[in-house]
Amino acid sequence: MTGVNRAPGRVVHAFRRGSWQPSLDTVALPGRSGLALSLVPEAVAAADRRRYEPPAGSFPPAVRRKLTDTALGLFDRGTVTVGGLGEQSAADFRTALWETGGVPAALTDRWCGLLRGAPPRPAQEPDGALALVSLPGNTFTCLESVLAEAARSAAVWVRPSRREPLSAARLIAALLEAGWPPERLGLCPTERPALRTLIGLTDRQTVYGGTGLTAAVRASDRLQVRGPGRGCALVPTGTDPAEAVDRLLPLVAGDGGRFCSNVRTVVCVGEPSSAAEPSGAAGQSAAEAPPAAAALALALARLLADALDALRTEPVDDRLPLAAFRVPGEAGQCARRLREGLGPGDRMLTRRPPTARGAGGAEYALPALALLGPGAGPGHPLVGREVPFPFAAVLAASPAGAAAVAAGSSFVHRPRGGAL
Repeated sequence: MTGVNRAPGRVVHAFRRGSWQPSLDTVALPGRSGLALSLVPEAVAAADRRRYEPPAGSFPPAVRRKLTDTALGLFDRGTVTVGGLGEQSAADFRTALWETGGVPAALTDRWCGLLRGAPPRPAQEPDGALALVSLPGNTFTCLESVLAEAARSAAVWVRPSRREPLSAARLIAALLEAGWPPERLGLCPTERPALRTLIGLTDRQTVYGGTGLTAAVRASDRLQVRGPGRGCALVPTGTDPAEAVDRLLPLVAGDGGRFCSNVRTVVCVGEPSSAAEPSGAAGQSAAEAPPAAAALALALARLLADALDALRTEPVDDRLPLAAFRVPGEAGQCARRLREGLGPGDRMLTRRPPTARGAGGAEYALPALALLGPGAGPGHPLVGREVPFPFAAVLAASPAGAAAVAAGSSFVHRPRGGAL
């Protein structure tokens, strides 16, 4: 037992074998709410799997879709009963997310809208699999994977993040309220080492996490690992810097900078100085950044840094809200590690201090922008660097250098009107 909360306030229960169940093993949630989370030991999960039998009876796709739609409405605006917490209204949910996860209501509203507005899942005949979805703590929009597995599996076990388990618990409660058969659902919070055990106990898995977590699990044809996206944007020379910043700001700072699709790297792309001479008139190699690209990178970076500096923490900016950190010192640690990635010739252009304090003990890692020096490319520690707040690195590159950065990115925003 690694984390026993001996004097907890309210404890979010696990959902096992068709009912909400407490545990002697609990861990306190971040913040000052007094909330804690029940943990499912590996031995208990293994015992549950031994007792598990595929649910009997028909549960056709049309019925699943109808219940999912009802559950999403309850998740967003309804009152549901969460084991250990009792009745939880939509306002209660938003308050709890802010107090424990630093997620402002404006972000919760947006993410609920994204879940409800996701394209309908294609109707398919469910199979007999017991599925596992292991969620991240940065955003609850990944609950879409839970709904996708619920739509096609005999049953789905959800392993929530210990950092933010409230959204997963609320979705389970909403599905139950809508009429989802309880034997087809599970909420299994565990310590991190137990993830391997859960993968071995289930038939199909979707696992979210950063580089360290995704490297710790062995991929297979039944395991889908969703790791860093390393989003980038390619900006050709000749682009107006101000217009580019208008397009880039929501891509960098939208959703609190917490999505894997957020832009982390902005590459200003230029052609070699002489088309007839690949090396250029001044001996420029094909991989070097042309002068025009370097000039654009500097102008764009300055404007984008000013725009990021203008984003406020509190009162919350409803257009581009920032999320807070609830673990003491974590905001400073994240900001410090980011700056440790700066190398010779790199500059941090945002001018505010790295962190700020808000009301009620909230801490913020403030949006940051780094202009990388000549020669920066895919191997630079700040290229594609993902942190749980808005950050972008701007660099200049040749077409070959830009293509190398894009090759390592899952989300690439290319110039309007065509690819490189």
